[in-house]
Amino acid sequence: MTTITLVGLLTLAINGGAPVDRGVLTVNGAKLAYEVAGKGPPIVLIHAGVADMSMWDEPFRVLSRRFRVVRYDMRGFGASKAEAVEFSNRQDLLSLMDHLKIDKAILVGNSRGGIIALDFTLEHPSRVAGLVSVAGGISGFEAEPTAEEKAVFDKVEALFEKKDFEVIAKMEADIWVNGPVQKAGRAPKEIWEQVHRMILHNYRTHTVEAKPVRLNPLAIARLGELRVPVLVMIGDLDESTTQTAMAQLAAKAPNARKIVYKNTAHMISMERPREFIREVTAFAEKITKQK
Repeated sequence: MTTITLVGLLTLAINGGAPVDRGVLTVNGAKLAYEVAGKGPPIVLIHAGVADMSMWDEPFRVLSRRFRVVRYDMRGFGASKAEAVEFSNRQDLLSLMDHLKIDKAILVGNSRGGIIALDFTLEHPSRVAGLVSVAGGISGFEAEPTAEEKAVFDKVEALFEKKDFEVIAKMEADIWVNGPVQKAGRAPKEIWEQVHRMILHNYRTHTVEAKPVRLNPLAIARLGELRVPVLVMIGDLDESTTQTAMAQLAAKAPNARKIVYKNTAHMISMERPREFIREVTAFAEKITKQK
């Protein structure tokens, strides 16, 4: 049984944006930190597995001028807390939406967040108005990286055995910000530093291994079930398996559109915030007008 409580509701303004409500939701062995701002059709931002909700700073601020925008730290990330329990990321999201009295939302997920957003859409189709997968993935999808990419990933994997999180955080920031086979420093330094900071914080502060329950059946065999509009975003410098997964989602979802960002890697909303915000705004406004 899920128990929900709210603590520490605060209101503030961020850089001239809409007032922000901050809260913590207690649900099934976790405390989920979240923020809500703005009025209008709901949009929920779900962060990447190498980040926390602060990766959405600029989109959150700008989108909240037109929409009711929610962002949160998933259990085991950022300011959220987690116990070693069996849990569902989809149920966490559903509990948060129920608590905030959001009947239906547009989901925007980056990377791991994209997998969760897609799985949630399949499990709870009546609660989703539209799906934006930003360099996301598909549960059950399998593909082999290129030999050059595999060499990079193998180096990171070897470091996990030594728990050398300082070095791992630097390597992962290089992979996801610059691109797995790109030169260091390709992307702006401030983006690399923010992602590195988020990765290192998560490794240092979240040591409990919770046990996620996977969608059943997995999404890879169910893409034809999607009935909502789908917007797929991918950078051409991202790793090859993510590019292949996003190509499959765009091809197999019945109502999908794909955008390829040139000279861009995995963290599209951070590297190309203006274009990202413009596309999400247009996508959400089109859905709203069709109601």
